[in-house]
Amino acid sequence: MYLQKLSLVNFKNITSQSFDFQEKINCFVGNNGVGKTNILDAIYYLSFAKSYFNSVAIQNIKHGEGFFMVEGDYILNDRNEKIVCSLKKGQKKILKRNGKNYDKFSEHIGQLPLVIVSPADRDLVTEGSDTRRKFIDGVISQQNKAYLKDLLAYNKVLSQRNALLKYFAANRTFDAVNIGVYNDQLAEYGSRIYEARKEFLATFIPIFNQKYKEISDDNEQVNLNYNSQLHDFSMDALMEKSLEKDKILQYTTVGIHKDDLNFEIGEYPIKKFGSQGQQKSYLIALKLAQFQFIKQQSKVTPILLLDDIFDKLDENRVLQIVNLVNNDEFGQIFITDTHSERTENIVKQSNKPYQIFKL
Repeated sequence: MYLQKLSLVNFKNITSQSFDFQEKINCFVGNNGVGKTNILDAIYYLSFAKSYFNSVAIQNIKHGEGFFMVEGDYILNDRNEKIVCSLKKGQKKILKRNGKNYDKFSEHIGQLPLVIVSPADRDLVTEGSDTRRKFIDGVISQQNKAYLKDLLAYNKVLSQRNALLKYFAANRTFDAVNIGVYNDQLAEYGSRIYEARKEFLATFIPIFNQKYKEISDDNEQVNLNYNSQLHDFSMDALMEKSLEKDKILQYTTVGIHKDDLNFEIGEYPIKKFGSQGQQKSYLIALKLAQFQFIKQQSKVTPILLLDDIFDKLDENRVLQIVNLVNNDEFGQIFITDTHSERTENIVKQSNKPYQIFKL
């Protein structure tokens, strides 16, 4: 699979621009602020119908304009595919595949597999558990529609149960039957989500460890651990134990929405004890493991977006990444960098066809 052509209208800082791409490596170089990352985000939009960097869709419309449109022409399994995503102010976002509207954007997820590596990924290290759960959910959902369906259902029931707990507190009442209905649903969806996460991480963690070893030249020991309340108790037992606490706090304090990943270097949190280069290497290894996992599951080679990844890495780590990318397991790659000469020197070493767009 690869993206042949990208056309943008009023997307972020871009008024109107089109690109014809090379099947292997495409680089965007230029100063900060010229729109390199925005082009990668437009490619991301075509796979996920949303921005990687800004969840408020209307803010992706160029200032002073009334709409945006992103259009991509792909070759997928020897077929031409046209994807168009557009948004007009005051209207719903539209996603079309070969001229036909999607009713649910979730139906599109996984059709055009893609992995992005970006400085924004640092949130996985620095932010709360919600960010790391979204990472797990995003990887699994690209290949497992049943998981995505369970996740959406779980979050809806969770919201309803929390609203009911607030109602009980406000009205000084309690209905065990009513709360029991929500408990049963959360237990059903939550148990399946937990098992899917556990199964995914059993496959994913060894891939991640191998990728980090390759990037760091086997100089450091890292760990990635799955932290869940369901390791020790069933969802039913957790909710029964926490009911009084939930009533006081007016929200659901237990469940798979509390799961987390522990990122460690040696036996210590990488957030506190890892250098910037080590943290960046860890995140790149996570994303390259995501790439390999999705490729294995989908039998389609994902598009790989590398946004400013050479910054804050020493020469040796850059070389290890180039060696990885030189591997035939990768398909089409998009790279952004502020240093034109550095980019050209790096991609020349890959021995793959490439083109450089100077912005």
